[in-house]
Amino acid sequence: MASVMGPAHRARIGVGAFNVIQIEHAEAIVTGAERAGRPVVLQISENTARYHGRLAPLALACLRSAEDAGVDVVVHLDHATERELVEEAVGLGVQSVMYDASRLDHDANVRLTAEVTGWCHAREVWVEAELGEVGGKDGVHAPGVRTDPGEAAGYVAATGVDALAVAVGSSHAMRTRDAVLDDDLIARLRAAVSVPLVLHGSSGVPDAGMVSAVAHGMTKLNVATQLNRAMTRAVRDALTDAAVVDPRRYLGPGREAVAAEVERLLALLALH
Repeated sequence: MASVMGPAHRARIGVGAFNVIQIEHAEAIVTGAERAGRPVVLQISENTARYHGRLAPLALACLRSAEDAGVDVVVHLDHATERELVEEAVGLGVQSVMYDASRLDHDANVRLTAEVTGWCHAREVWVEAELGEVGGKDGVHAPGVRTDPGEAAGYVAATGVDALAVAVGSSHAMRTRDAVLDDDLIARLRAAVSVPLVLHGSSGVPDAGMVSAVAHGMTKLNVATQLNRAMTRAVRDALTDAAVVDPRRYLGPGREAVAAEVERLLALLALH
């Protein structure tokens, strides 16, 4: 992740990080990245690992997809709340994780995140964390609540994390793209914090808002719901034919819809 995020952070270019729920997502995201000629992040969330019952099958498939890709592809564990899952992911070969202790009180968040970061860094694993709860779950994304630049700088210094997810106006799981980001706050966070900033809930941000966020200092932008909408729309269209029973006949169009959206978004995030 450092080899992708470092240059992007310095050049003020956005890195697209897309959530993988099933193998078709991974295939589509890599295809979209290859078409765009841009690096990309395949993210597997704790919720997705729980859905499949195990982390290993999907994580190993993503790692192999990354190895075979024609562009740089990073496999990342997203929103892990349990250290055991972090350790399992690292054991499988995942070299980038988000440890999420944001639901704990501040002191516990700092202490546990610092412990996990130290463990990961000893194994050359990149760590993202979150100050406060980045929402769709209220928390930091309750109206008017935002990440404070001074607190963010202190948190990064205390924990040693490699990137910080911040609350600047987006929210998880938005189905409409009308979130209004606080670009001035993004710029102040960029000035205060030495590590790359991460925007969760980017699916709810319109194209112009994403471009502006990158210009003001955001580096990694996480997208999940937007791809799921594209896939579901294509699958629904394919299933209007009552004769379709082979999953490849509807998952194939769904996969292509995701690839097209990934290609489009990666080109967008590379704009200066």
